[in-house]
Amino acid sequence: MLPRIGDSLSFLYADVVRIVQDDTGVCAETTSADGDISRVYLPTSLVSCLLLGPGTSITQPALTTFARHGTTVVCTGSGGVRCYSATTPDSLTTRWLERQVHQWSDTERRLAVAQQMYLMRFTTKVPATTPLNKLRGLEGQRMKALYKLLAQQHGIGRFRRAYDPAAWDDQDPVNLALSSANTCLYGIVHSALVALGCSPALGFVHQGKQHAFVYDLADLYKAELTIPLAFSLHDSPQPERDARRAFRKELRLFKLLPRIVHDVQTLLAPEETEAVPESQTAQLVNLWDPEVGSVPAGTNYAVSEE
Repeated sequence: MLPRIGDSLSFLYADVVRIVQDDTGVCAETTSADGDISRVYLPTSLVSCLLLGPGTSITQPALTTFARHGTTVVCTGSGGVRCYSATTPDSLTTRWLERQVHQWSDTERRLAVAQQMYLMRFTTKVPATTPLNKLRGLEGQRMKALYKLLAQQHGIGRFRRAYDPAAWDDQDPVNLALSSANTCLYGIVHSALVALGCSPALGFVHQGKQHAFVYDLADLYKAELTIPLAFSLHDSPQPERDARRAFRKELRLFKLLPRIVHDVQTLLAPEETEAVPESQTAQLVNLWDPEVGSVPAGTNYAVSEE
């Protein structure tokens, strides 16, 4: 899976391979039942985010090479679903993190982003001046209507969304499938945010959790992706497993990673009509100045006595 993404980001997913460094470069090795080793060399300078799925191992020299090229390495579940941990290279630019903090730190700007996120979820036009509390109410009505429609289509009667970790096995198949599919969605969103250098903790609608921004973005896609999938598994004997497999199977068709990156950029930099053609890695660190912004580092700014 190597989709081209927003600002020249590319993602490469690998599983059941051993990633090593040799005299030529970094390669992914697989061993056949006969003991034959097959190698595929990876374009380390072109990949911005490497997703390592189950069954992978990576050597320290290979990991060093990825770090040197500014590649973010993310440990994920199968098919890129779920994000367990990630390395952030020192060369990763803080451009999008700074935009996120800029929008989040001011009440009016944060409110504007929250309103835009709610507006992105509606299929019908809503005035941009609609207050946030009314948008929440409209969003709640829309979700109830969607649940009712899908329940009628699948003939399962009345449905109520419930999530109770303490009584997990007592939930109905739709709720189990929905919780499982949403977890997969959170992992994909988390992977994209890590690759962009954003903070998953600084949410605009949600707050108080380390994954607040993940929950914000995931809500943009649930009505289209995870909710219909969960209702289609209402009679599944293993709804959690089937939800993960179905979501993973259709992941390429969703083209979700490019959408996430585009939506993040649109929300955090609404004044930019298109992605700035700059590199995702910053070669030099700068110093902050309250009047001019960034000034070069490595310079002695002491005033000469002469």
